[in-house]
Amino acid sequence: MPGETSAFGSAGASAGGLLDRRFALAARGSDVRTEVLAGVTTFLTMAYIILVNPAILGQAGMPMAAVAAATCFAAAFASILMGFVANVPLALAPGMGLNAYFSFTVVQQMHVPWPVALGCVFLSGLAFLALTLLGIRQMIVAAIPPHLFAAVAGGIGLFIGFIGLKDAGLIVANPATFVALGNLRSGDAALALFGLALIAGLSVWRVRGAMLIGIVATTILAALLGRLGAPTQPYHPAELAQTAFRLDLPAVFGWGGGAGLGLFEILFVFLFVDLFDNLGTLVAVTRRAGLVDAEGRVPNLKRMLLVDSIATMVGACAGTSTVTSYVESAAGVQAGGRTGLTAIVTGLLFLAAIFVAPYARLVPLAATAPALILVGALMMAPLAEIGWSDPFDAIPAFLTVALIPLTFSIANGLAFGITAHAALKVVRRDVRRGDWLLLLLAALFVARFLWLSAG
Repeated sequence: MPGETSAFGSAGASAGGLLDRRFALAARGSDVRTEVLAGVTTFLTMAYIILVNPAILGQAGMPMAAVAAATCFAAAFASILMGFVANVPLALAPGMGLNAYFSFTVVQQMHVPWPVALGCVFLSGLAFLALTLLGIRQMIVAAIPPHLFAAVAGGIGLFIGFIGLKDAGLIVANPATFVALGNLRSGDAALALFGLALIAGLSVWRVRGAMLIGIVATTILAALLGRLGAPTQPYHPAELAQTAFRLDLPAVFGWGGGAGLGLFEILFVFLFVDLFDNLGTLVAVTRRAGLVDAEGRVPNLKRMLLVDSIATMVGACAGTSTVTSYVESAAGVQAGGRTGLTAIVTGLLFLAAIFVAPYARLVPLAATAPALILVGALMMAPLAEIGWSDPFDAIPAFLTVALIPLTFSIANGLAFGITAHAALKVVRRDVRRGDWLLLLLAALFVARFLWLSAG
């Protein structure tokens, strides 16, 4: 029917024209087909978080099915909002590193109940929103030297890798040497080594979705070997309610038996790491997409940071740790994504994944551990930016990198790095008027260490 074909074609052209005007596709040298393919590419490269995030937060006592659904919902909401508000090909999801800090440090070491920890995540997002609106963000960025940003990223990478090696059974506790090589002939260690080899090989061949493929393949192998637990009951989307709106804000301030002022340290770490990790990702992805101006500035940066802060608050309400921008978005940019339509497609795919994601509880730690190891390895790249031959840079950076994994605390690494940097500035007589915030932070960290020692 010619008329119908013409009408269909006109409707398609009209829709394409609407998307072109809304997202400036032609102006950025893109089209709808390219943006859709780029969105699918981004989703495949970061879909591993659907399985890994519940595996990490589940060790904090959170219900894995609900966390998986919350992970998908938070990633979908944040990515779609980023696409519409900032019009950049940047996808978001619960961040690696901060989920480990949430589970292993805040809940397990500090004995903070996970609803209270979710309250801290929410308040850190609110603080991020206030700092962005008030312009204080620039002051904080200027107070911390770039080599400490790189050291924090590298330290978190080692932290994540260490957790992955532990979950895989490749390293175990030892009373004489603290840690030692595990039994490589055990079932879990062998499965993890298989997954590690598979993901590494696929990554070398630059296969999209290498981590997701490796996790699924290792899970299937575990099932074939009889090392996979059977589901106890069918999944229902209503399981999201087990974590939704379970955050405990009053306890963050010490009301109703909460931990009180000690939780403000947790707020600082959530805020600090999200702030600088997010800035680094935003700059890297937008630069690769050719979206920076002639002076190297990122257009719509304030909108991007506003979306990030709102996404963290929504994620905490859904039941997951801090939501942040993902550097895997660069894969979509490499595939041609240039506008927010890429992020929206990625978000829609995460939304569709909600209905199958909670089956992540069936995935064994031996399958997700290799992904943690590989993510940790990839996070080592920023360490190349540190001037290791200069003691002024190397000493604070080393303390930061080493103490994050060795004390199982991002807070301790940050505290030692910032304090050491401030102390060396004083020793070198290089303190300037603009360093007041750095010195204040260092003094607060010293007071923190004295307080912890007294306790």
